[in-house]
Parts: sequence; C-alpha cells; structure tokens
Amino acid sequence: MAVALLPILLLGAVQTQVEFRRQAEDRRSDLQFAAERTAEAARFRLDAAAALLAAVAPEASETICGPRLAGLVQRLDDYEALYRIGAGGQIVCDSRPAPLIAAGPVFAGEPWFQRLRAGKSIALARASPDLSDTPALVIGVRWEQPRGVFAGAMAAVLPLAELQPDITDPALPDGAQAALTDAGGRVLVSTDIRAFTFDEHPGLPGWVERARQGRSSVFEADDATGEHRDYAGAALAGRDIYVIISAPSPGLLSWARLNPIGVLILPLAAWLTAFAAVMLVSERIVVRWLDYLERIAALYARGRYSVRPVQAAHAPAEIRLLARTLDELAEAIAARDRSLNDSLSEKDALMREIHHRVKNNLQIISSLLSMQQRALKDEPARAALGDTRQRISALALIYRTLYQSDDIRHADAREFLTELVGQMVASESGRGYAVTSSIDADSLVVDPDKLAPLALWLVEAITNAQKHAFAGRGGALQVRFRVHGDTSTLEVQDDGPGSANDAVRSGVGRTLMGAFAKQLRGEVELLPAPGGGTIARMIFATPEAVVPTNPDDLKPSDARVTPGTLSRTSR
Repeated sequence: MAVALLPILLLGAVQTQVEFRRQAEDRRSDLQFAAERTAEAARFRLDAAAALLAAVAPEASETICGPRLAGLVQRLDDYEALYRIGAGGQIVCDSRPAPLIAAGPVFAGEPWFQRLRAGKSIALARASPDLSDTPALVIGVRWEQPRGVFAGAMAAVLPLAELQPDITDPALPDGAQAALTDAGGRVLVSTDIRAFTFDEHPGLPGWVERARQGRSSVFEADDATGEHRDYAGAALAGRDIYVIISAPSPGLLSWARLNPIGVLILPLAAWLTAFAAVMLVSERIVVRWLDYLERIAALYARGRYSVRPVQAAHAPAEIRLLARTLDELAEAIAARDRSLNDSLSEKDALMREIHHRVKNNLQIISSLLSMQQRALKDEPARAALGDTRQRISALALIYRTLYQSDDIRHADAREFLTELVGQMVASESGRGYAVTSSIDADSLVVDPDKLAPLALWLVEAITNAQKHAFAGRGGALQVRFRVHGDTSTLEVQDDGPGSANDAVRSGVGRTLMGAFAKQLRGEVELLPAPGGGTIARMIFATPEAVVPTNPDDLKPSDARVTPGTLSRTSR
C-alpha cells in the first residue's frame, strides 16, 4: 500500500518543487525590474543635473558666478555643491560659503575631468573627500567656447543617498538591500555593506561586465554572513555608476507560501498512514522473527553452532524455511570444523615427524662427517669438515626446535640462539682450553626460513672466534641479540688478541657471513672490542614477528620495539 501511494507523494513533491522554482524566478525578475526602475529614475536625476549644468554654464562666467551657484544650491535640495572649472582644471568659482578658488590646477588630474577634456560631453565619478564629507557623485559637463574649443567644465556634487533605491518599497521582497557601485564593482554606498561583501571577493567583480552588455544583470552569491542571496544590477547614465539590489534567496521556509494542504500535507499524511500500517503488520509478522534469526546468526558467528532456532517452528512458512536453512548451515559448518581440526592435527603430527626425520638425517650426516674428519690426517681438511659439521648441526637444531615447540611453524630466536651457542661451546670444551659464554638476547618469534641464515651466520662468527681468539688460550665469549624496531643487531664478542690477521677478514668464513647477512638484508662489520678482542656485528632488517611466546617480557623502556617482539632478557 505504501508503495502504491508513493507516486502520489512523489507527484506532490514534484509539483511543489516546480512551484518553488517558479517563485524563485519571479523573485529574481522582481529584483531585476526594481534595479532597472531605480536605474531609470537615477538616470533621469542625472540627466536633469546635466541639463542644469549646461543651462547655468553661460552665467557662470560672470563676476557674480559664486552667488548665483550658491543660490541654485539653496533652492535645489538635491545638490551639495556646484563648481565652475577652468580649462586647466582650476576652480573658477563654486557655491560654497568659503570658495575653493585656487590658482593652480585642482581637477586636472581627475579621470572624469580628463575624459571631458578628451571630448566626452558628460562624465561621472565618485567625489573625493576634498569635495564632500559624505559619499557623493561628481557630475561633470563639458563647457566649450565657439568652434568647439574646450573652455572648462561645470560640475555638481550630488549625494549618493539621493540616488540610492528606497528599500521600503512594498514591491521589493523582505530583507532587500541596495547599493551603488563604480565601474569596477566597488561599493560606493549601501544600506548594509554585509549584503554586498563576499568571502572570496572584496567587491562585486564580474557582474558589471554583464550589465554593460545588456540593460541589467542577475546572479546569486553568499554574502559575508553566509546567507545565500539573489542580486540584480543595472547601469546608470554614462555607465560609470551602477545600482544593485539584493534579497535573500527563497529557502525551505518559502514552501509555506504554497498550498501546503493540497500539494504536500495530504499526500504526505496518506503515505505516512499507509506506511505506519505496513510497518505495524511487518513488525508483527516479519521483523520480530528476523530479529530472532539475527540473534541466532550472531551466535553462529561466535562459533556456537550447537544452538538451534527451535522457536521458529511457530513462525510463518517463509521464516521456518529460513530457520531450517540456518540450522542446516550450522550443522554443515560444525561438521566442516571437526574435519578441518582433525586434518590440522594430522598435518601437525606429520610435520613434526618430518622435522624429526630431517633432524635425524642431518645428525647422521654430521656423524659421518665426524668419522671422516677423524680419519683425515690433513689439518686444513679436518678443519673444513669440522666447519661443515658445525653448520649442519645448526640446521639440525632448527628442525629439532620446531618439532619440540608448541607451534611447528615458528621458533623463538632467543631460545634457539641460546641452545646453539651452548651446543657449539660444549662441542669444543674437550679439545682445548675452557671457553665461557654469556648470552643476552631479545625474544623474537620468526619463521624458520629467517632463522636459518641467522643461525649459520652465528656459527661462522663463533667458529672464527674459536679459531683465532680462543686457540691455545681459551677465553670468554659474549653473544648479544637486540631488536630495535625495524632493525636488529646480532653481535659475537671475544676477548682474544684482535683481528689483525687478514685471513679473518678475507677467509671463507667472512665470505659466508656476508652472504648470510645479505639474505637478511643486512651488513657485517668487524670492530675492535673496548677491552680488547673483536666484535663481529650483523645489522639486519627485523624479520616479521608473530605473537610473542612470553608477553610478560615487555618492558616500558622498549616501547620502540616492533609489535610482536619481546624485550631483551639476559641469560
């Protein structure tokens, strides 16, 4: 029913909109007519002033010029002052009690006087503060001697308030304002300057050009107070002065001027009544059951598939069908979840078995290399096999860490590095002098693909320290792993004699260290330790971390550590 009555409501709205637009057009037409009417009245006043100046011009050359002009001003209330100006722009006489007669040029530089000198018969301009204390208009008429020789001008000062439209005219819309502007669109006088000031422009540029092309111009704009207004302007005589009238644009409240009952209220009331009836029936039949099914679906979204929509058995047939579909969907999702969980458990078991077997195979290879190493007599070959066995043991340790951890897809770098260092130091403990080790590492749970180059780099660094720093003397080994947000640092420090030997910097181990660092987008440097010895340092991009294994390790001092990493903990 509501849909059936909707076209009536739309038709009423369209009719209202058409009537509203017609009123707006009539309003702009009224403004335009008022501006043209005001311009015609002002032009009549200006033409009368020009005729007066032309009539008194011959008398202005007599000796009683000043008193004659003063008498005219007293009899004519519309004029503020009259001037007789010589050909050079100096004042010959005027109507003021204290004449402004000057020996030098006074008006020679005025644009309107220059236009008269150039041959124009009438010129208009705004009066300067020297001529009038209030906004006024100067009307100049060319005065010629016989044969058209320029002899000067007659000028009258006419207050602009006399030319301004009467905004109390009943024909004007409510809130109308009026102003006079010059040819550049600058406001000369206005009833309310805020109505003729715009945020984006200081005056009224643009419309003057359109008014010059025709009798008038109409446009819309927002004034300084943000009110949207209609404007209509027209040119006065000489097109030097323009009149502009403004009124607020019709808003939503202007719809009240239409026929509200037949055009809008009755269709709206009928539509609202039908809509309320439909909503009431819908609420009783459909919406209540849809809310119930929505709550059931929200429980399914939280994983509670054991809940069943049993109350929907008393609902309409369509709702019962939808409830049965949701029930079947929940059963299918629960069965699929059980199957997926079983598959994941089986996959985890298989992955752990694979990691276990890979670790065993690597240990077998390491044992074979150890047997071959003992059988060799050549010391360089024995050392090379020993280094290879250390690298294979590091890889085997990765797989052992994975299948022994709770999550077979990730490993904690701190725990892995700690066990790797202990394994390497223990493997060399029975072959020479004692080596003590200390590990200070941050926790970073990463993918094993990133853990492999990290481990192999550490193997090479510790192997170099065992060969060149601890050979024949033992010593102290320090391993530090720091996470600094986007970058991380892994350091191996010994207390040996230093790395003056070029073999340390250019050997196979140093080459492998550089290659492993590149895999982590890092770089390697060898530095002398402050108390003696060498520091092998690798600075690399921090691998993407996952949920930390021990969130309690986080400390306020490590707030700049990338989310997912843990703070440093010494061991």
